[in-house]
Amino acid sequence: MSNQNIQSGSLVLRPFRESDAALMAPLANNIKIAENLRDGFPHPYTLVDAEKFIKFAMSLEPSTMFAIEFEGSYVGNISLMPGTDVYRKSAEIGYFIGEPYWNKGIITKAVTLIVDFGFNTLGLARIHTGVFEYNLTSQHVLEKCGFSKEGIFKKSVFKKGQLWDEVRFAIISDCF
Repeated sequence: MSNQNIQSGSLVLRPFRESDAALMAPLANNIKIAENLRDGFPHPYTLVDAEKFIKFAMSLEPSTMFAIEFEGSYVGNISLMPGTDVYRKSAEIGYFIGEPYWNKGIITKAVTLIVDFGFNTLGLARIHTGVFEYNLTSQHVLEKCGFSKEGIFKKSVFKKGQLWDEVRFAIISDCF
């Protein structure tokens, strides 16, 4: 499963390559991206950060972290982080795409592909995530992909020097 490509037209979710680091670092080194992700995503984002991340992603089995490739070029990352114990039929989705590729429908298609992979290949029942209240673009992407807003965790995120709400989204497989 780890060497599997997931494809729709010119969009491919594929395993990472070491060579992706040279493209990942400059795309990820963007405050507009870092502000919408957890603090574990560093800013500034360096080549060393990209190399460490890719090494980690390549070590996962089964692979649930993918490079997003559009028209033959690396443009971002998308992942499912499966739960454990009683949450083993659930996973958290996460993603980012480089700013030059925003507003092209790429991330919407990538989310749709990885949701299908999660439900049909990994056998998940539920895929969920939390989005910072000010990230309206990501909220819109999730809604377009069939996710439902499940609730708001009031003042649960400390980012950009203040407390923010986290909007929780999920999608449930039709098979359950």
